[in-house]
Amino acid sequence: MNEFHVYDTTLRDGAQQEGLNLSVADKVAIAGFLDQLGVGFIEGGWPGANPKDTEFFARARDELDLRNAVLAAFGSTRRAGVRAEDDPQVRALLEAQTPVVTLVAKSHSRHVTDALRTTREENLAMVHDTVALLRSEGRRVFLDAEHFFDGYRTDREYAVEVLRAAADAGADVVALCDTNGGMLPPWITEVVSAVAESVDVGLGIHCHNDAGCAVANSVAAVEAGAMHVQGTVNGYGERTGNADLVSVVANLQLKLGREVVDPDRLAQALHLSHAISEVTNVVPYGRQPYVGASAFAHKAGLHASALRVDADLYQHIDPAKVGNSMRTLVSDMAGRASIELKGQELGYDLSGQPELLQRVVERVKSLELQGWTFDAADASFELLLREEITGDRLDYFDIESWRIITESESFAAKSLSEATVKLRAGGRRVVATGEGNGPVNALDHALREALADAYPELAEFRLSDFRVRILDTAQGTDATTRVLIETTGGDDTWDTIGVAPNIVHASWIALVDSFTYGLMRRGVPVRLSAEEQPLPADVRAAAVPVH
Repeated sequence: MNEFHVYDTTLRDGAQQEGLNLSVADKVAIAGFLDQLGVGFIEGGWPGANPKDTEFFARARDELDLRNAVLAAFGSTRRAGVRAEDDPQVRALLEAQTPVVTLVAKSHSRHVTDALRTTREENLAMVHDTVALLRSEGRRVFLDAEHFFDGYRTDREYAVEVLRAAADAGADVVALCDTNGGMLPPWITEVVSAVAESVDVGLGIHCHNDAGCAVANSVAAVEAGAMHVQGTVNGYGERTGNADLVSVVANLQLKLGREVVDPDRLAQALHLSHAISEVTNVVPYGRQPYVGASAFAHKAGLHASALRVDADLYQHIDPAKVGNSMRTLVSDMAGRASIELKGQELGYDLSGQPELLQRVVERVKSLELQGWTFDAADASFELLLREEITGDRLDYFDIESWRIITESESFAAKSLSEATVKLRAGGRRVVATGEGNGPVNALDHALREALADAYPELAEFRLSDFRVRILDTAQGTDATTRVLIETTGGDDTWDTIGVAPNIVHASWIALVDSFTYGLMRRGVPVRLSAEEQPLPADVRAAAVPVH
């Protein structure tokens, strides 16, 4: 068959992931993103199995304007001993009014006798009758042969017979499912190749990731003759998840030369992957292939030296093809090449300045010995770099002192923290107090209150993440603490770091860096005195997007 199917099951199989709970509105939103990605089929759920999925298909008819994808309903074959036309679950599939229906069927003989508690012959009839009814009602039918690979090992003749029953009744595709996720690529290749010679119907592949091979197994199946590949965006799914459809598509298209989606749509992969993460409320995995934040991040100085000559020397593809970009990380492994590349990434031309580069390298390595880490705190590194370039620290305000008081009436009672900040800004001395549900929250409120008149721009900044790491844990409560703060300001975000003997002091350092960086990036002038002082011209030649 010339047609190739990219079939997404995020809304059904992916939604079975532990801790993932999608509302109907969430499913409608995700379906729109999947359509933008260019998948051919979107499996919306199991109508009749739960009210939420039934409502989704009802709303999809009015609210979803799919330009690329076709919506599919998922369900089971008829029950044993019941006519297909009389089975309420089969009727629900028809009432969903989707052009495609995907049926799950048992293809493992032991599952037929032990789980379904019926005969092998009745199971074949269940497959044939249900497919035939759906075809007579004008639906395209795909069959998911559950536990196919395990069933093939146990009783290959019966497993293939299930596929033939579906094909004879008019199924377009029979998808071979590695339901337990235990297969390896050579085994997949062997079975798919053999099945392709045994049945006259389009073959599909549906892999789980329990052995860490879901993407590799999916690609192996396509190479062996499958023309239909199923998966989920970001690899969502129960246990260890399903095949990550973004990685599968990228491998097929960028490695094997099969154009399975429009290249312009593949170039939106990172954006759409992260947009779906926002809806699911599952934090994007930084080390995810192709679209992870670390997928094209380079830390070793040796890598940086080569990347400065040719970016392709340490990258397997052009990151832009999946909407990603190269990043250079700054750490104690950094050499001058790493610092130069990072500076270029941040908008600073450091070429021909070996002494400056060496100073920055030595300072970074010295700080990292004390517990600082700049590979996850670009904003703090840029402030450090600017300080080395200009010879002075950028101070939007002069701190006189700060303090924290935390009180609670009893062990079980809710505690309240109060922070007092004394500083000079805008030509005057300010003393401000803030309350919060913790010391860092109170400090944030107090600092904002103190700077509200001098820097009203701070109102748009919001702390979006707060991470704490205890260093030298053998020291117990006397250990050094590292704090990373992520701040959002409109459409951009930035990360800052603080390291100190206690969590509050470390948080204060990261918080001050966060406010300083945000103001600098917006070109806000320093207002220490009554008259505004513009930023030095060498700080920023032109604005660059925050990563």
